[in-house]
Amino acid sequence: MAKIDLDSLSIEELAALRDNATDKLMEKVAVRQAELEAELERLSQYGKPAKKSLASAPVVKAKKTDEKKSDEVKEPIAKAA
Repeated sequence: MAKIDLDSLSIEELAALRDNATDKLMEKVAVRQAELEAELERLSQYGKPAKKSLASAPVVKAKKTDEKKSDEVKEPIAKAA
């Protein structure tokens, strides 16, 4: 790959380079995502259905008893005289 002297480029040329790089990156990500989805589909035939996303996993919430303990104000212990 040819090296580009970024300092010699104008703002318009740098913006065009950024746009081209972004477009190419998006293309490569889309191709890779399609490959991974196809692989996931092939693998899913061997067992449990594959998880589509970790975002769909249930969220563990704190119990109300845990919340009350953290909300309680602790009183200072009196020193023995």
